[in-house]
Amino acid sequence: MTADAPRPPLPPFSREDAVRKVRMAEDAWNGRDPARVALAYTPDTRWRNRSDFLNGRAEVEAFLTRKWQKENGYRLIKELWAHDGARIAVRFVYEWHDTGGAWFRAHGNENWEFSDTGHMAVRHASINDVPIAEADRLFRWPQGPRPTDHPGLTALGL
Repeated sequence: MTADAPRPPLPPFSREDAVRKVRMAEDAWNGRDPARVALAYTPDTRWRNRSDFLNGRAEVEAFLTRKWQKENGYRLIKELWAHDGARIAVRFVYEWHDTGGAWFRAHGNENWEFSDTGHMAVRHASINDVPIAEADRLFRWPQGPRPTDHPGLTALGL
């Protein structure tokens, strides 16, 4: 797939399309390949991630490279919150540990807006990290996409 080829499903999103788009994003982020993930965004994408403001794929790729160098053992679950037309809102939780072995669970919300080609043009993310004990981890699958039989956020009570 070329960088600017359409990325179905395309807006306007049905509920099923929105759920699929969310799972595709989750799977890509769990793959932790910054170059691959960045291709899901428009060339001029605009982000707010916590207190970082990013513009364009190159900044997104550099940001994700730094993120996944810091956030070891990264495991993410995203869940559809709402959708309308070209917009999707998600809630998510991910677990990670720092280089010292301290574990965290990050809780957040994202608002997404898509181009006609299905690339994300705008992403706003609010995220809070909570320290957890290693024994309290809930996301224990091997690196890569979440297994299809692993429960989602609602089923986990998160």
